[in-house]
Amino acid sequence: MSSQAELSSGHQSGSGLRKLVVPAVVIAVLVAMALDTKVVRIGSEEDVRAQVFSPEAFGKKEYPKIKAAIEKAAVDAKLLAEAIVADKAAAGEKYGKPGSVGPIFPVRFSGVVGEGSSGVFKVKVDGLPDGVGVRVQTGPAINGTEVRDATGTISFGQFTNQIEYQDAGAALNDQIKAQELAKLDREKLPGKTIEVVGVFQLINPANWMVTPVQLKVAP
Repeated sequence: MSSQAELSSGHQSGSGLRKLVVPAVVIAVLVAMALDTKVVRIGSEEDVRAQVFSPEAFGKKEYPKIKAAIEKAAVDAKLLAEAIVADKAAAGEKYGKPGSVGPIFPVRFSGVVGEGSSGVFKVKVDGLPDGVGVRVQTGPAINGTEVRDATGTISFGQFTNQIEYQDAGAALNDQIKAQELAKLDREKLPGKTIEVVGVFQLINPANWMVTPVQLKVAP
């Protein structure tokens, strides 16, 4: 009887010990989890949702800076055309930024608007070398990534992938449409004198396609 009582007592003691140990382990795990958990405030830089790329937000933030940089660096069209005719490579190094198929130049000029198609108008600019033509795209579609690449401050490495990089260029073009060209009456442009500050990529030295960041129509 004594042995059975001792066994029973030992069994009860073991069960009691296990009952104490299990909650202690659970508490220890919960404490470890709490110490390893970081609280992230909604909307903070550490909030994953805040890190999703927004082309619209990018365009609104970056466009004013890019526009100001282009306006500051813009070269008179006559001077730039003469430099390109003399030495394209030297002109690119002096006045432009590297581009995918040719240097990207900031330029300023005034001229008389000629015929247009799909929002792209020829502009007669006095003083340019013979054979050099200028066109300006006025929307509603603004194509190309020249504005994105014009300053050399925006690069592919700043983005997660090629899609974001392309979207960044499109977002800047959207800002041009909204801020510079929204009130432009394209039907009345032919014959008008316009003042333009913009950028173009040198693909064909005789045919500049300018994307404006500033376009003023003379009264």
